[in-house]
Amino acid sequence: MARCTACTRFARFMETDEPAAPQRSAHVHPDAVAVHIPSSLSAEEPVLRERHGDMIAAAMAAASPGYSPSLPVARQVSISLPASPTGFGASRTEAELERHARTDAPRRMMMPPRAPVAVALAQPDKVVFRSQPIPAAPPGENGAAQGHGDPSRSAPHAARSKARRDKSYDSFKTWSGKLEKQITTHLLGGRPPPPQPQEEEPEEDDAASNRRLSSSMPQVQRFFAALEGPELDKLRSSEELILPSDKTWPFLLRFPVSAFGMCMGMSSQAILWKRIAISASTRFLHITVKVNLVLWCVSVALMFVVSVLYACKVVFYFEAVRREYYHPIRVNFFFAPWIACLFLAIGVPDLVAASLPHWLWYVLMAPIVCLELKIYGQWISGGQRRLSRVANPSNHLSIVGNFVGALLGGIMGLKEGPMFFFSVGLAHYMVLFVTLYQRLPTSETLPRDLHPVFFLFVAAPSVACLAWARITGEFGYGSRVAYFIAMFLYASLAVRVNLFRGFSFSLAWWAYTFPMTSAAIASIRYASEVKNAFTQCMCTGLTAAATLTVTALFLTTLLHAVVHRDLFPNDISIAITERRRKPIFAEEMRARKRRGWGTKQQAAAALDTAASDAADLEAARAATTLYT
Repeated sequence: MARCTACTRFARFMETDEPAAPQRSAHVHPDAVAVHIPSSLSAEEPVLRERHGDMIAAAMAAASPGYSPSLPVARQVSISLPASPTGFGASRTEAELERHARTDAPRRMMMPPRAPVAVALAQPDKVVFRSQPIPAAPPGENGAAQGHGDPSRSAPHAARSKARRDKSYDSFKTWSGKLEKQITTHLLGGRPPPPQPQEEEPEEDDAASNRRLSSSMPQVQRFFAALEGPELDKLRSSEELILPSDKTWPFLLRFPVSAFGMCMGMSSQAILWKRIAISASTRFLHITVKVNLVLWCVSVALMFVVSVLYACKVVFYFEAVRREYYHPIRVNFFFAPWIACLFLAIGVPDLVAASLPHWLWYVLMAPIVCLELKIYGQWISGGQRRLSRVANPSNHLSIVGNFVGALLGGIMGLKEGPMFFFSVGLAHYMVLFVTLYQRLPTSETLPRDLHPVFFLFVAAPSVACLAWARITGEFGYGSRVAYFIAMFLYASLAVRVNLFRGFSFSLAWWAYTFPMTSAAIASIRYASEVKNAFTQCMCTGLTAAATLTVTALFLTTLLHAVVHRDLFPNDISIAITERRRKPIFAEEMRARKRRGWGTKQQAAAALDTAASDAADLEAARAATTLYT
């Protein structure tokens, strides 16, 4: 068997008597990793030496001239290799090692000699090279890494990194959206998304920084300073919003508390048709109680939908709800959900419940009492929320709740509670009625879009006459006085047709519904006491007008909500800043002053420098003259 060239050279090298070079520790590459090859000598050690001795000796002689096969054998070898971009994960077979030694050994012997390194080699049972892995991109569909050297594969990753979450609404979200993420994750049953690497946020400009820092609750004077209009729903030209004004906000942020006006209009219709079915003055119409049952079910369904939507707003955008509550005008609409519940309790069909428990009345009236203590106390104490400043037809909602509660209590047979609320409502209604009638010179005129709220003047006396009739047990003089006042206000508004046309549809149109329905119910009650053709025609006509109005508004609302999708525009009245933005011209004046101050300072410094130079020149001249 012919020996290879490497073995011949190795034999010649061993025949020389050169002294062995001093041993030194091997230099480790800075990127190298330690590879440990554990092995234990077995009974086949002589065979392994015989089969692979020449090959291993040639490879080690080529790698280290100072190698000697007579060195003691260790059981573990430590080799430092540079970290590989792909790593070694497969064990090499004997054929691969032999081929590697035959092809690489001659080439390495031609390299310049290096300092000898002492290596202790053991005969391993299996040679496995391992390197520290380098993190790679997640495997694709075929198990290959993506995003390395392929722009087409890295494009989706770049697009995902750019599509970051919009943080414009975080100031209104409950806990900045954390609760929303948790609920979505648990309800959908999905796993939470892996944490994304935090990217450097772009530098915010001054306007964005001011919006972010001004997202706390503004004071009441800020609502008057930043907003205009009788409803305080229009932003002044000198103000800016916290939320972006160039795009549509999330639906819950645009869903106002005034949407409960729809529930009031529908639930009052259930009461109307219940009175028509059981009243003696309208028996000639032959209306069954099934109409009341259908309307009551529709009202309950509408109340459920609106309540769920607003409850979601409370959960996910509590800051927006809090701003509505502190709004001087919008706070009156917080009476609407409880008034709607009272209407549903009054109009409940006999097929559903023949009688209602007394505790239900106390539960429904408790929130109304709390709201009245807050609002009426502010009217009395004055300040920024005094009645002369916040007087608006929507304030009637805070009065109507007393009379509706007194009416339900009278139907249940209660005495003291209904009388208490009727007295409180009557006292504050007279004050509000006079304040709204004598509009102060500083008060703004209602725009055409809000003209429907004028019908709220009719609601309070209409419900008051029914409540007093229930408390006293008869439709006496007190009830008739309140009824006649309601009819006069109704007629004074109905003859002014031009006052209620020529403006676009909005939720304010629902202010027509329950005042007209309350007037129709009061007319049916009056026609039962005063029976003649005129009263019967009047109650029939008012009933038809109220029913047609509610039906038309219900269909129009569905059209704008489902088809046009413009029923809920951006609610800018809740997105004002805490502090007023500094005017641009004031900032420019300050900048000019700073620039002028700097110019003056530079001019003064130049004058001082010139004076010192002149003094130095004169001193030099004097010294030269003295020397000469």
